[in-house]
Amino acid sequence: MEHRRHVFSVDLLERYAAKGKGLITCITSGNDVIVLGTSKGWIIRHDFGVGDSFDIDLSVGRSGEQSIHRVFVDPGGSHCIATVVGGGTSDTFYTHAKWAKPRILSKLKGLVVNDVAWNKQLITEASTREILLGTDDGQLYEIAVDEKDKREKYIKFLFKLNELPEAFTGLQMETAHIHNGTRYYVMAVTPTRLYSFTGIGSLDSVFASYANRAVHFMELPGEIPNSELHFFIKHRRAIYFAWLSGAGVYHGGLNFGAQHSSPNGDENFVENKALFDYSKLGEGVLVKPSSLSVSEFHFLLLLGNKVKVVNRISERIVEELYFDQTPDAVSRGILGLCSDASAGLFYAYDQNSIFQVSVNDEGRDMWKVYLDLKEYAAALANCRDALQRDQVYLMQAETAFTSKDFLRAASFYAKINFILSFEEITLKFISIGEQDALRTFLLRKLDNFAKDDRCQITMISTWATELYLDKINRLLLEDDAEFDSGSSEYQSIITEFRAFLSDCKDVLDEATTMKLLESYGRVDELVFFASLKEQYEIVVHHYIKLGEAKKALRVLQKPNVAIDLQYKFAPDLIMLDAYETVESWMITKDLNPRKLIPAMMRYSSEPHAKNETHEVIKYLEYCVHRLQNEDPGVHNLLLSLYAKQDDESTLLRFLQCKFGKENPNSPEFFYDPKYALRLCLKEKRMRACVHIYSMMSMHEEAVALALQVDVELAMAEADKVEDDEDLRKKLWLMVAKHVIEQEKGTKRENIRKAIAFLKETDGLLKIEDILPFFPDFALIDDFKEAICTSLEDYNEQIEKLKQEMNDATHGADNIRNDIGALAQRYAVIKRNEECGVCRKKILDASGDYRMARAYTSVGSMAPFYVFPCGHSFHSHCLIAHVTKCTTETQAEYILDLQKQLTLLGDEPRKEMNGSLKEEDLIMSMTHGEKIRSRLDDAIASECPYCGDLMIHEISLPFILPEETDEVESWEIKPHNLGTQKSISLTV
Repeated sequence: MEHRRHVFSVDLLERYAAKGKGLITCITSGNDVIVLGTSKGWIIRHDFGVGDSFDIDLSVGRSGEQSIHRVFVDPGGSHCIATVVGGGTSDTFYTHAKWAKPRILSKLKGLVVNDVAWNKQLITEASTREILLGTDDGQLYEIAVDEKDKREKYIKFLFKLNELPEAFTGLQMETAHIHNGTRYYVMAVTPTRLYSFTGIGSLDSVFASYANRAVHFMELPGEIPNSELHFFIKHRRAIYFAWLSGAGVYHGGLNFGAQHSSPNGDENFVENKALFDYSKLGEGVLVKPSSLSVSEFHFLLLLGNKVKVVNRISERIVEELYFDQTPDAVSRGILGLCSDASAGLFYAYDQNSIFQVSVNDEGRDMWKVYLDLKEYAAALANCRDALQRDQVYLMQAETAFTSKDFLRAASFYAKINFILSFEEITLKFISIGEQDALRTFLLRKLDNFAKDDRCQITMISTWATELYLDKINRLLLEDDAEFDSGSSEYQSIITEFRAFLSDCKDVLDEATTMKLLESYGRVDELVFFASLKEQYEIVVHHYIKLGEAKKALRVLQKPNVAIDLQYKFAPDLIMLDAYETVESWMITKDLNPRKLIPAMMRYSSEPHAKNETHEVIKYLEYCVHRLQNEDPGVHNLLLSLYAKQDDESTLLRFLQCKFGKENPNSPEFFYDPKYALRLCLKEKRMRACVHIYSMMSMHEEAVALALQVDVELAMAEADKVEDDEDLRKKLWLMVAKHVIEQEKGTKRENIRKAIAFLKETDGLLKIEDILPFFPDFALIDDFKEAICTSLEDYNEQIEKLKQEMNDATHGADNIRNDIGALAQRYAVIKRNEECGVCRKKILDASGDYRMARAYTSVGSMAPFYVFPCGHSFHSHCLIAHVTKCTTETQAEYILDLQKQLTLLGDEPRKEMNGSLKEEDLIMSMTHGEKIRSRLDDAIASECPYCGDLMIHEISLPFILPEETDEVESWEIKPHNLGTQKSISLTV
């Protein structure tokens, strides 16, 4: 494969890395740390992360020539295990990055450790946790070291190969935490076999269980310079394994989430196993790799002095890597490879130098690799951009198109965005007449459009609509005469088309789509689409045309349907199904019954059976009684329907019902009485007419009409007038005249019935009122009894009037006697009697005579008042007290009278010949007496202490607002606050 640039590149990392301490024999790496072993027993550590290195001599104290056999470092670069051999024996050492000197693992003395499996999930810088060691004699040991202990915690023997004792040359371990413990999965290889160990618990319990069960292994015979086992690690998890065996590179995926039982009952986590044959390397059958490293998608195979990079998926050689070796190292070639999973780097080494192999975006062309293998899902997963994905979709589409799987091809073509235009793809299907595939392509293309591409979406949706309609027509026009439109294919396409309309209702042009549906004659779909677009008028009209009133009403009941449609279709619906229509009206909110009157009139104009429920009357009664509708039109219509019924009782009940009784401001009825009267006269509903006349206060007309129907009704109407006695008498006279004129019996019998009628009037009519109604030749003897009864009534009334006059005369005499007695009334006053106001004696002489001339003379004493209750008051004290307690207006009136009386008393007398004229004296005294009488009425009509004045005084305040001095006299003002002492009293 040719690439824009190489994926793998080689750089010399360090020349003569052994520092003169022998030749390099082995190397390991982890987390930017490289540890190498030399032929003289030294291990040299290079930490490129911190730029540090140090050397450790493991041959100290050992005789003979020593060499480092293997060295291992954990993925974190902290823990290191090395085995040194020489002098016929071997020792294994552990050292930590922080330790100055290594620790020998004494229990492993004499054992050659070939490989180490680190616990990648649990290992930390401070503790190795449990790790596995594989030896040259086919044994497995468990070891754990804590850095703070400065020695190993334990070393346990776990397992030994007994059936075919071979050296363990590769070892890997993976752990997974599950609900009931830790699951271990161990893979180990020998030159010819790959062993698998798995179990839950601890490592020693897992391996102890194999004492009772067979070990699972895969055998691949063949010679190999070095059998190796590698796990590819990503995010600290093993993704796949690769075994460098004699037969080839055996590899497969590792899925620890899935549990597949193997034939012997063990859990097998290996998937997609494969074997890469060395013959594909092009080096001959006998040439086999000496070392292996694995990346995410490639194998790095060491062959002599070069590394061949093989794509793990396609098994093709993609690159060859060459190394700049020193002349003295060329003969031995590259000794081996190792990888640093943490840093994503690979290393190669010869006896002098270390080379670094870097990886640059090795997955960039993997989409094409998978595409060549027709693994489309994996190819799409590895695509980096839309153009690459288009190529994958194109190959899938072309493959399906070639195999004539046009529907599948259409689905893939719809995902292509760049390398093929929309027109090219549609022409492919049009040219071969594949309408179904074209429709599928359009539908899938709609799914891939962004919401902003509204124009394209509308156009393609419209095209897809036409293709659907064409497909439906083709199914209907098939040559098979026995074709059933209810077939599964037909129903399926109809269902699919309706679902499409539902999904695309917002993007389809409404007018265009409806024209399409109409032109193809798809009425049901037209109605369905109209319902989706809330064009309910079309839907309702369609259902009415089909006679489906219930469906039409259900549409009208939807919350977003305009109320005007109810009024528009009401005439058709009520004629189609009156019961369902009225039931629908009664559950519809905000429906105006007035706008339904045309529909109700149409229904009412049709003939109906006598025992049939009149649905309009039912609805109008619901409006009037339940909804309390006050529309005159509604009431008039209901009244007209009642008037046409044979039974007049319902009409009368309606007329007598007071609809506005719950609202005091509303009238008692809402129908037009004049219209009601005309209607009832036309329909000859006389009792109803009588009620209407009475309601309109046309009592004479009501009684006159009632006399044509029923005398009892006329009498009841006459009795309704209560506030106008003359009108009531007139109405009763009308009834009486009618009764007398209608009697057909003998004269005496007629008179007897007339006399009996008088009794029903409760005395309102007398015999003399009805006499004019009898013929002139009637004999007086026939009325003798009635006339006598009437005269007796008048006589009784005269006697009552006489008695009332006598009672009035007697009462007047009593009043005159009382007036005479009052003129002679007097009161006795004790000598020490005090004035109720000033508390001075009433009978003491006083110098204040200003008003004495106007009062009756009482010697030298001041005028005073004595009340029947015994209280006495000086006149001026009483005036002062009353004016103080009474209202301001009354007080001014009293003071004015007092002033006039005083002025009258001080006025100089006019003399003539030394004496006052008698006429002037009489006039003066008369005027003074009048003023004094008014003053007496004002101040002495009742005792101020015993009458209403005292009761009114309760509401007066003790201190009047003008008495500020009195208020201030009661104010508490502290003095000398600073000198006051507080005295605490002990309780």
